[in-house]
Amino acid sequence: MIKGLLRCIIAIIFILSGFVKAVDLVGFSFKMEEYFEPSVFDMPFFVKFALLFSIIVVVLELWLGFMLLVKFKLKLTLSALTALCVFFGFLTFYSAYFNVVTDCGCFGDAIKFTPWESFVKDIILLVGLLILFILYRKELGKKVTTSTQPKNNKFLSIAFGIFSVMMIYIMVQGIMNEPIIDFRDYKIGTDLKTEKEKITKSPSEYKTFYSLKNSKTGEVLKVNQDDYINQTKYWEEGSPWKIEEGKNESKLIKEGYKSEIVKFKIEDPTGIDLTDEIINAPKAILVFSYHPKEISAVLLQKVEAKANSDKTAVVYGISTIPTTFKTIKNAMMDGTAIKTIARSNPFVLTLQHGKIIDKQPAKNYVD
Repeated sequence: MIKGLLRCIIAIIFILSGFVKAVDLVGFSFKMEEYFEPSVFDMPFFVKFALLFSIIVVVLELWLGFMLLVKFKLKLTLSALTALCVFFGFLTFYSAYFNVVTDCGCFGDAIKFTPWESFVKDIILLVGLLILFILYRKELGKKVTTSTQPKNNKFLSIAFGIFSVMMIYIMVQGIMNEPIIDFRDYKIGTDLKTEKEKITKSPSEYKTFYSLKNSKTGEVLKVNQDDYINQTKYWEEGSPWKIEEGKNESKLIKEGYKSEIVKFKIEDPTGIDLTDEIINAPKAILVFSYHPKEISAVLLQKVEAKANSDKTAVVYGISTIPTTFKTIKNAMMDGTAIKTIARSNPFVLTLQHGKIIDKQPAKNYVD
């Protein structure tokens, strides 16, 4: 009873984890790209394979989770899931310890985990899998013969086939078009103006903590900005306390309203903020590109022509290069923020008084 319940819980966790990533494989691939950046593992060659790696990871999670749920090839399944947990545990620990990838995307955009929370989750799953090895040790030690094979293999094969087809459809849909289920803050119906107001009314609060070293005793202290200002012993003339350059930290004191919309800031090439103009416009058509150099010239021409044909809308082309678009106004936005909005390159977002009313890959927009 206990081992069956534990097996099902762990299996469902892996299936859910795989499912939310399968829905938005492109988004998960962006997370994979972060691990290949110079600041993390410095393997830029693998960036172009990020989507392939994402597909492999998601397929493993889904299939192995399903196999564990129905107790199929249990020894192989437990061994593979244990290896997967060790691999993820290493990644999440590295992210947490060195503070490099702040969100591993373990549950996509559906559930956000800090790196340390992700690491703890991986350790709990690993312990659970090791417990299953112990609880099922007698079954795992048996040799599989014709007489001991499950009688319902045909049913399991059919169920596995149906499950696989469904997941493949969901993955292809997310890659070719948009995620079937949109877990992002930029889903259709989101009012950017309202979200901006909520962020303004309830901002996150941070405090600077200074690293101070006593030049006489060698003692090191972490002092927050208020205590540093209020206690003259830290900064008065002749004080032995000196700020250690490069070791100061900014820490979150109060969590404000959380929304990815906080990163929605659009500027013209000279740095003038266009955000208010865009979200207050009766209608705005925004063409996004996170990899401007990779856009097809023919597709770009078609997108710009169609966007320009709508005379009722404010039209901007938003990318990381100020000369990307040829016939519509160019604007700039952080590349990571663009990837949060756009899952294809280029991508078209349509706003009505700041509310998202349509979003689609550019190739669908021009069809």
